Amino acid sequence: MPIDLYYMDVSAPCRAVMMTAKLIGVELNMKMTNLMAGEHMKPEFLAINPQHNVPTVDDNGFYLNESRAICAYLINQYAKDDTLYPKEPKVRALVDQRLYFDMGVLYQKFGLVYYPVIMGGAKKLSESAIKDLAGAIDFLETFLSKTTYAAGDHLTIADVALVASVATIEAVDKTHLDNHPKIQKWLETCKAEIPDYQELNQKGAEMFGQWAQGALAKLESA
Repeated sequence: MPIDLYYMDVSAPCRAVMMTAKLIGVELNMKMTNLMAGEHMKPEFLAINPQHNVPTVDDNGFYLNESRAICAYLINQYAKDDTLYPKEPKVRALVDQRLYFDMGVLYQKFGLVYYPVIMGGAKKLSESAIKDLAGAIDFLETFLSKTTYAAGDHLTIADVALVASVATIEAVDKTHLDNHPKIQKWLETCKAEIPDYQELNQKGAEMFGQWAQGALAKLESA
């Protein structure tokens, strides 16, 4: 029975769940949820996710939000092996650290640069936020100077979460990745290794990029 996924293509966290499901052969019943139209505030959605955010999954009455938790759940529940989320404690700890880094540092710093302009009515980008994002990207470059993938020598859900974020950053402004050759090489590796990457991640990242660039263009013409 397919798992219901409430999602938006422009959302990097939603795309991480989509890529994880594809990697392990889990079928998703896609339920596009337009946050701009307030669909996440409908009583039926609030009943399954009081935080009213996406992604959210409904696995036969088991409801879960937060993309990185969903990715881990899918692996634990449905994957044939633990390759994408290794059980060995030290390896898993490193994967978890990268997942938390994505959520609490990289994607957060990215959001603090662009979301105030896209949705918050800010009149310009914050220079301090841009600096903080650059620092977060530098951290990822450092991680990748030690290992081929984000958390070791093979693809894990840490890479899946991070590649959703990095592809979005690149789509908004590819100069963010200038002078980061390790990230650029890793990004191309992930694009080649993740099935249906173009449809599952690149397409949505580019949609977000166009949205962000449109908001920035309005600022410049104001």
